[in-house]
Amino acid sequence: MTDENRYCGMAALTICESLLLALNDHKVLTESEILGVLRDAAATHENDDGADAEAHKAVARIIRKIDSGGNSARRP
Repeated sequence: MTDENRYCGMAALTICESLLLALNDHKVLTESEILGVLRDAAATHENDDGADAEAHKAVARIIRKIDSGGNSARRP
C-alpha cells in the first residue's frame, strides 16, 4: 500500500467520523442509530470471506474499536 492510499484511508475515516458526529449533533441520528451503523458496517466486513478476507477482518476490527472506544474527535 502506498503512503497516498494510507493517507486517503485516514482522511476518509476522519470525514466519516465527523459526519456521524454532525448527524448526531443535529439530531438526525441518535447515538444508538450511529452505533447500529458502525455495527452493521463491521458485520459486513466480518462476513466477507472472499479473496481479501484478511483485509476485511482488519477493517472490521478498526470499526469495532471505534464502536467500543468512541470517536477520535471527542476522546479525552
